Amino acid sequence: MSKNQTPSEASTQFLLRMYLWLQIWCHVFSGLLILFLCFPFIGQEAKNRHIKNWSVRLLGIFRIRLRVIGEAILPATPILLASNHISWMDIHAINAFKPIRFVAKSDVAAWPIFGWMAKQLGTVFIKRDSARHGKQVASEVSRVLKNDSVCIFPEGTSTVGDGVLPFRPNLFESAVIAQAPVFSLAITYKSIETGLRSVAPAFIGDMGLLESMANILRSPGLIVELTFLPPSGASPSASSDRKWLALHSQEAISALLKGNQPPM
Repeated sequence: MSKNQTPSEASTQFLLRMYLWLQIWCHVFSGLLILFLCFPFIGQEAKNRHIKNWSVRLLGIFRIRLRVIGEAILPATPILLASNHISWMDIHAINAFKPIRFVAKSDVAAWPIFGWMAKQLGTVFIKRDSARHGKQVASEVSRVLKNDSVCIFPEGTSTVGDGVLPFRPNLFESAVIAQAPVFSLAITYKSIETGLRSVAPAFIGDMGLLESMANILRSPGLIVELTFLPPSGASPSASSDRKWLALHSQEAISALLKGNQPPM
């Protein structure tokens, strides 16, 4: 209980938090039921509707509003989408806009419940600091890009969102192989009240998933802003240089993030 709270206010806050946790686990359970009972028997379009609806509801439970900028530039054909990475919530924010397949670090596969769910949703897992495995995954992602768009987080880890770490070029090879254009995505979390960047959703260091969820619940009234950025040049044709693709994407996202206000 804070110094300025009465016992009644503290009790109300506690009950509200318990109610939100109950909502979260009921929602997770509903997602598991959908994966078990529906996904084996429905097509991809129906799966995408379930994924989008589930993700929209998850953002609502955490009281996060979605704002999408620049979506009109996205083509109907498959793309490789390179994004900065702040939180486990990033994936659900993107899926709340439009479901897409992801490449994630292998640690995610071991997460209870969420890891299993990620596998069922077609996530491709990559071992960190393994160049050989990275090449294998690039080859696998290139095959996926023939039919579906794929999102990657080429920083290799998550940050507080005030900048961008160097992008690893390995996975950009998949776009070269598949001759798919590379679009960039800048993700930012902000306070609705102040408009300033919020670090509450950041999933960094040795933070556990439950700890991160609690941080978000303690910071109600957030906006997750997805800003889509076009490929370099007048045409979205694919470059044959993965290092150039990685550097361009990194610089485009970094330039946009620098225009945001400092953290609250």
